[in-house]
Amino acid sequence: MAQTELCWDRHVPLPKLGPVQAKVTVAVVALLCFINSYDGEFVFDDSEAIVNNKDLKPTTPLSNIWRNDFWGSNLSSNSSHKSYRPLTVLTFRLNYLIAGGLHPVGFHVLNIILHAVISVLMIDVFAILIGGLDYDVKGWTVNRAPKTSLLAAIFFAAHPVHTESVAGVVGRADLLCALFFQLSFLTYCKAFNKGNDRDARFSVQWVVVSLVLCAAAMLCKEQGITVLGVNAAFDVLLICNVNVYELGHRILFRKNSPGIVNYNYYYCLNAWLLLCPWWLCFDWSMGCVPLIKSATDWRVVWLLLLWCVLIGLISQALCSPDSQRRRTLTLGLVLLVVPFLPACNIFFRVGFVVAERVLYLSSAGYCLLLAYSLGHCCYRWIKYKKLTCVMLLALLCMYVVRCALRSHQWRSEQSLFSSALSVCPLNAKVHYNVGKNLADRGNTTTAVKYYREAVRLHPNYVHAMNNLGNILKEQNELSEAEQLLSKAVAVQPDFAAAWMNLGIVQNSLRKFDAAEESYWNALRYRRKYPDCYYNLGRLYADQNRHVDALNAWRNATMLKPDHSLAWNNMVILLDNTGNLGQAELIGREALKLLPNDHTIMFSLANVLGKLQKYKESESFFLHALRIKPNAASCHGNLAVLYHRWGKLELAKKHYELSLKLDPEAPGTRDNYNMLRRKLDQLKHSAP
Repeated sequence: MAQTELCWDRHVPLPKLGPVQAKVTVAVVALLCFINSYDGEFVFDDSEAIVNNKDLKPTTPLSNIWRNDFWGSNLSSNSSHKSYRPLTVLTFRLNYLIAGGLHPVGFHVLNIILHAVISVLMIDVFAILIGGLDYDVKGWTVNRAPKTSLLAAIFFAAHPVHTESVAGVVGRADLLCALFFQLSFLTYCKAFNKGNDRDARFSVQWVVVSLVLCAAAMLCKEQGITVLGVNAAFDVLLICNVNVYELGHRILFRKNSPGIVNYNYYYCLNAWLLLCPWWLCFDWSMGCVPLIKSATDWRVVWLLLLWCVLIGLISQALCSPDSQRRRTLTLGLVLLVVPFLPACNIFFRVGFVVAERVLYLSSAGYCLLLAYSLGHCCYRWIKYKKLTCVMLLALLCMYVVRCALRSHQWRSEQSLFSSALSVCPLNAKVHYNVGKNLADRGNTTTAVKYYREAVRLHPNYVHAMNNLGNILKEQNELSEAEQLLSKAVAVQPDFAAAWMNLGIVQNSLRKFDAAEESYWNALRYRRKYPDCYYNLGRLYADQNRHVDALNAWRNATMLKPDHSLAWNNMVILLDNTGNLGQAELIGREALKLLPNDHTIMFSLANVLGKLQKYKESESFFLHALRIKPNAASCHGNLAVLYHRWGKLELAKKHYELSLKLDPEAPGTRDNYNMLRRKLDQLKHSAP
């Protein structure tokens, strides 16, 4: 069958391009929109999915990827998010191996390339959805890219709602899912495409390949299963050649047809993000979208408008006498709606209300409908073609500019979180993340303001209460910190970190029994919690329960062998209690695991000095000073060693260095004065 072209397609305000030119054009647009995110940082969810995900490291068995969720937690764990995306995690691991570590550039570059490839493949997808299998007679290369499919692909390449998926590294899941989604659909079409031999219409092998690619899409992100719905719709409309015109009349106009419509304001917001992607936010939860609680709420108008538009499109798709128009509108709606179904809360509850990343695939349906409608309008109103060209160019320029601006905001957490304040000022999570970013950069005073606002907007926001309590603890505002942390664990009893922090505050308030109970509660909910064992050991040390303290610190080092503070505290406690031999053994054991830890070297050097192993003690002191040359205490204690050893000039030198670095160092000046008197005596007694 020869390739055909609708009469209105030639009126679409785009030049005629061959397949290679068309695909290069789309790829360039996609790269132009998002290229400035290539050297961005790891931001937002990247911290958990990549930076803190042990499954990316070469030391972790590769089999763990298939047992753990997207965030690196075991699927059987109660704390697991149950998001199973092993193929996406595998690509993260490959990025890690190729770059030799967590260097974000490689992660971002691959995301940008994937988006460009997906945008290019959309030309073929759209061409088949518009023209059917006739556009694919000679394999996967379209002889001449129809202008409508090219325009839709350009819209897709430049749509700003894709920024989260492209500029955020965790968006890799959406990109890979979309890629395998496309390949599954195109392969399914291939199963019914046998060139000009229309008698041999079906190929089981290609259907099997399509199913395998569908499984791959699911292993990248759960949304991938929706390709089966798109394939089924394509099968019904094009391959089985169902009379949709007749079917539509039966559905829409039969008597006693149910007219129940589940209005949902969140659908309107998702539709608005596709129509006007100017107000974008990294998170839309926690008060960002106030609930509609009354029928008099003016936002009900948007619900009515959304469903009027959808019903209008559906009626056109089902009842238009033009078969080509019916097919394109129907498949465009299918591509718009079906990939969105897992996020619509109809089949199961999801953990978000609006999320730009879930629109990555659905936006393809929107772009197809937009391009098709534009071509139809150009055909109907040919005298306004120049005006349409100007409007189209303006829209594309706006898309490119918005993508560039939004990609720039995704380059760092500071700009990303701050940009959300004007979009979602009522979102407690936005204020929390701004506060956390400020606290991480050392600006705790301003961070407190944002944490307080997060708690005000969402009084049961336990993570905000926990972080605010931590800062107040450091600022010695212990009573308020205790109140906040007590409320956090009352709201979420299994919040182990809050229990531990509450224990630290109670320990500072000398509420030892309550602190011990809080620590054990933390360990009940998180058995492998080395920091909690460390703090529990500090509590026991404050109570002079030395054996219990040593056991707690030993547990910390067993769970986390590089826990420097626990090792160092064991050495110091044994030193202070006169167990010098055991202190030496612990110190040497610690240095085998942490050979460059200057604090452990310092503590072990003190022990060796007391054991009169002066030469070895000197070696550890000097090694510690090579690592941290401005450590006043290390200079001071080395001076004491030389003082005891009889190397008085070296002792004098290091006393003076210590006092220069810290004039108020306790005991150092007294020791220095004692040494000077001794030197004076030696000087006067010399013949």
